[in-house]
Amino acid sequence: MSSARQMKQDDLLAGTAGYSAKDIEVLEGLEPVRKRPGMYIGGTDERAWHHLFAEVLDNSMDEAVAGYANRIDIKLSADGFLTVTDNGRGIPIDPHPKFPKKSALEVIMTTLHSGGKFTDTAYSTAGGLHGVGISVVNALSELVEVEVARDRTLYRQDFSRGLPLGKLQKVGAAPNRRGTSVRFKPDHQIFGDKLRWRPARLFQMARSKAYLFRGVEVRWSCDPELLPEDSKVPAEAVLSYPNGLADQLTEVFGDKSTITETPFTGLVDLGAEGKVEWAIAWTQAGFGEADGFARSYCNTIPTPEGGTHEAGFRSAITKGIRNFGELTGNKKAAEVTAEDIMGHSGLLLSVFIRGPEFVGQTKDKLSSTHAFRLVENAVRDHFDHWLAGSPKEANKLLGWAIDRADERAKRRKAKEISRKSATKKLRLPGKLADCSAKGPEGTELFLVEGDSAGGSAKQARNRETQAILPLRGKILNVESASDDKLMGNQELADLSLALGTELGRKFNIDDLRYERIIIMTDADVDGAHIAALLITFFYRLTPGLIESGRLYLALPPLFKLSNKGNIHYAMDDTDRARIMKEHFKGNQKVEMTRFKGLGEMNPAQLKETTMNPGSRTLARVTLPATMDDLEIKPADLINTLMGKKAELRFRFIQENAAFVEELDI
Repeated sequence: MSSARQMKQDDLLAGTAGYSAKDIEVLEGLEPVRKRPGMYIGGTDERAWHHLFAEVLDNSMDEAVAGYANRIDIKLSADGFLTVTDNGRGIPIDPHPKFPKKSALEVIMTTLHSGGKFTDTAYSTAGGLHGVGISVVNALSELVEVEVARDRTLYRQDFSRGLPLGKLQKVGAAPNRRGTSVRFKPDHQIFGDKLRWRPARLFQMARSKAYLFRGVEVRWSCDPELLPEDSKVPAEAVLSYPNGLADQLTEVFGDKSTITETPFTGLVDLGAEGKVEWAIAWTQAGFGEADGFARSYCNTIPTPEGGTHEAGFRSAITKGIRNFGELTGNKKAAEVTAEDIMGHSGLLLSVFIRGPEFVGQTKDKLSSTHAFRLVENAVRDHFDHWLAGSPKEANKLLGWAIDRADERAKRRKAKEISRKSATKKLRLPGKLADCSAKGPEGTELFLVEGDSAGGSAKQARNRETQAILPLRGKILNVESASDDKLMGNQELADLSLALGTELGRKFNIDDLRYERIIIMTDADVDGAHIAALLITFFYRLTPGLIESGRLYLALPPLFKLSNKGNIHYAMDDTDRARIMKEHFKGNQKVEMTRFKGLGEMNPAQLKETTMNPGSRTLARVTLPATMDDLEIKPADLINTLMGKKAELRFRFIQENAAFVEELDI
């Protein structure tokens, strides 16, 4: 063995001395939750903060669904505490067999994977399945107060950051009370000091639960000082919906016109197998969300990413409409797909099943295989009867679906044309410097502010995969422009040609000529305005593009710092201060260049900092994962900020000025 190799082996062996059993950390109790909250609630942002409420509310809803509770009280106090109370059976308070020195309540609150939902004994169907929900709330709250009324007696125990503050206390007699009350406040040590409860979001979450179970009455109460003067959220309300999802669909649709006069709704109770409820309607207009919406739930738990229950519903509707076409002699019905019939539809779907399986602890997607067949069988017969009971309405729906199938077939036929032929047919804009790749895979279209930056970008790009389209300043604001202006705007026409697809309702993401669209503007106010106009354009006229994650913002640096070949780029003043401290000594003379625009960078600098996939930074433009609980929908927010009514923008600035920490002008 060579001496160099022997030395390397000796170094490796010596290194093991610094890693021993004492370096192995064992987390006990609820420490893992506080150490890694993202594993249990998806993060420490506002969505995770409100997820704590969902966990507590789900427990009360499980009591209601099981038939032991019919009322849930929710109270938001000015001191930041949220209280959820039900009139169910109450958490057991007797000593736990495995831990005889602790009550069952303390075990449930302080031990992961503990609860009464692992078998069908206590709950036939339930949303909480992993036994971590309420214990996670306890771990991530600065204070939790639990009151339990059982056998005409009231008990209480308090907790802080996952630990009991004392033993279970017998408070006294409670002859007219039963159930569980949980009063808690999230821990700012975990979530930071800025997050607060949003009454509108809590109210929407509570109302959604009331829609999902007809047998429960949800009483809402909020301290009035937490509500803005023009808030649509009431200080007090009783939420009870005897028609369930049908009532919710009526609220969502409002005065929108639909393809059929009445929606298709139903509720099927399959006894021990479960229960399925649905409400769906179709419209030409859409909903401001890409192409309709589907909101599904399992055991009252939202499943924003869908799953097997949604797939079963889609299958039932598709087979039903095809079968109706066959019975009426319409051969074109066989060409209708699920996308044709479900597009521009508004679907609400709720299932209750035993032992559901989800993808992850946050339960965003249902994966239970039996849910597909359960929903398909429950819905199919009812849909067949619904179509047969109103042939006129059924023919309208079938005709609408066939029209969509025809449009899809035309798009597919056009797509079969080779990229080269399509390029000639489209007569691409003269200023577009296209890439040489034949397919969209791996390609990028940079939308660049001005000819100067466009010239640098053309020299800096990878000619095989990166295309450049310079824009002449600020494009038309599509949110406030009339249809005539949209049709006659040359800049938008050039952009449509470059994308390779039509705009608006006829936009088809499969026709897009590039895999990614990247907005690359100057790092100043004008650049930000142009980026806002382009994002508005893509949101309104290319439905589905943002949702599919294909729109990005390039993040060019603002400063170049150099000293004798030691070169660094800074994104902003804060980044500049960090780089000065970390990479330059105090007595060094540092040459600083501030880029007023992309055109001031030479091609090599632009490539290194902004265009090279290996060294650049991109920001993906996204929408919230679920929009059920938002105070303001993206479509409404864009209309407020970019629409014709200046008074809406003024009000928005007034209401949100307090959240602005610093303006870098």
